[in-house]
Amino acid sequence: MKISLDRPIHRFFQSWERHPTALWSFSVLWLVGLGFVAFFLKLGSIGLVDETEPLFAEASRQMTVTGDWITPYFNEETRFDKPPLVYWFQAIAYTVLGVNEWAVRLPSAIAAFGLMAFGFYVLRRFGYPNPRLGKEEVADATAAPLYTRPLWLSAWIGSALIALAPETIAWARVGVSDMLLSGCMGTALLAFFVGYAQPERPQVQRGWFLAFYLLIALAVLTKGPVGIVLPGLIILAFVAYMGSWRVLREMGLIWGLPLVLGLVLPWYIAVIAANGEAYIDSFFGYHNLERFTSVVNNHSAPWYFYFIVVGWGFAPWSIFLPVAIARLRFWKRSQWVLQPRHTHLGMFALFWFAGIFGFFTVAVTKLPSYVLPLMPAAAILVGLLWSERMIAPPVSASRDAAGDSEPAPQSGHRWGFLVSAWLNILVMGLLAGGLGYGQTIVDQIKDPAMPNFPILLQRSGLVTLGCGLWAIAALVGLFLLWRRQGRWLWSVNLAGLVLFILLVLLPVATLFDAERQQPLRQLSETVVQLRQPNEELVMVGFKKPSVVFYTRNLVKYFARTQSALEYLSQTAVAPGTSETVLVLAYPERLRQLGLQVGDYQELDRAGAYQLGRVPKSRFRS
Repeated sequence: MKISLDRPIHRFFQSWERHPTALWSFSVLWLVGLGFVAFFLKLGSIGLVDETEPLFAEASRQMTVTGDWITPYFNEETRFDKPPLVYWFQAIAYTVLGVNEWAVRLPSAIAAFGLMAFGFYVLRRFGYPNPRLGKEEVADATAAPLYTRPLWLSAWIGSALIALAPETIAWARVGVSDMLLSGCMGTALLAFFVGYAQPERPQVQRGWFLAFYLLIALAVLTKGPVGIVLPGLIILAFVAYMGSWRVLREMGLIWGLPLVLGLVLPWYIAVIAANGEAYIDSFFGYHNLERFTSVVNNHSAPWYFYFIVVGWGFAPWSIFLPVAIARLRFWKRSQWVLQPRHTHLGMFALFWFAGIFGFFTVAVTKLPSYVLPLMPAAAILVGLLWSERMIAPPVSASRDAAGDSEPAPQSGHRWGFLVSAWLNILVMGLLAGGLGYGQTIVDQIKDPAMPNFPILLQRSGLVTLGCGLWAIAALVGLFLLWRRQGRWLWSVNLAGLVLFILLVLLPVATLFDAERQQPLRQLSETVVQLRQPNEELVMVGFKKPSVVFYTRNLVKYFARTQSALEYLSQTAVAPGTSETVLVLAYPERLRQLGLQVGDYQELDRAGAYQLGRVPKSRFRS
């Protein structure tokens, strides 16, 4: 593939190649800016979101209170869902920053930022959009500056795509284990590739494989066996495709696997010793084996579920995934085998993407977060495609050079790119139209926890603003295609996403929090202030774990009113207990408990919820 030196992008590099410090300075600002907008801006400005996030937050807080860093607890019950790493990191953050929402989410945000930054580093070194560039750079050292230009482009674009995938942004801002797993697994796979790409430097290679094993151990401590099973399957499939079986010897499996076991087994042995068969059945049986072989917690979905999840979770970049994969020409294995290892990043990303996608498609239990670890691979694939389009010669020039040599495995597919570009414009238009129609959909929301949200959202004008942003992006994209400048469409997507996050998504999140979660925090504060010694807090009709975190007290949950009545009747005659009970419920639930206005003391009311102090005598038969 020829590089067109008359393009503005190459004139830009020609003017800056004499100032490498400036390029690196820009890159640092690029990463910090992306990370700030995507992961850190207003990270702790909204409360914990029920119901999963507070489970992690409170279990971590309990570790700091009890000093038990082996067995996680929530609401005085063991929590065996996940291994301890996320709890440990959150607990450490508590000791430094205090017990707050920022500390809860900081491990996820740091994991996402680290993944993006390491992705930039790997793409800057090995992100050849076309393997031939890597071969020619090695063959002609004097041409090195010319052939490093696509590496800068791959790094800038690829890191932006890693950060600005909607699913990545969502999970990086939530204090659960999913983003930490994605960060550990993603950086482990990237560390493996850096070692794989440098067989001529055995000392350096061993260092990167050591990093791989350390990160794999962290992944196993984050979510269990999947942290080593998935990377292992991906690497085995990739090595088999490339026929590079000696890589398994270079990896030092003899010392690497014992190192992983030595790092992870102490905690697993300790938690099993403390909890016995209960832990084995719950974690290894229910949360691992059963989730793969059967439907758990009603999380079933059709076989095509993850096509939809990746389509929207990586939008709008996902439109270019088919052509990004097709351009690799993975069916021409003989051509790939002849390329030097350091040019294999695109193919490795394909095995990374396909391995995770296929594994969880086969699994019976399905959740959107399961495919979060493939998002960096998708970003690398599409980033390499855009980098190629930025440096590719015009069609006429490529025809003039057609007799030069046969295209390398990653060249061509201009028609596929053009079709994808038009689909990109169509999706921007659909987003604009969908947001324009979105208020009608929001009006149909009948969530009793936030009855006024549709009206508040309409009054905010945020839906209209989002519609306008994507309409403008679609028009700019159309202008670029009309001017035959479609290679710059990635920048329109990037600008559109950044503005949409800043001007629409973050304000909507604040509005959502004020309507749905703020009332619970207010009532929790009331409980802390007015709760009497030994007075129980009972929640009827819903389960909101955030109340446990904010009250720092045990909460009894009852989904059915009858179950609550039976419990209250039993405790009403129990000796040594408080004469009153705090009840948090919707007002109609209080009436279903047989309580009239004069039967209890209303302590507070917020949003759709009501908090009352009820004499236990009301429940005695």
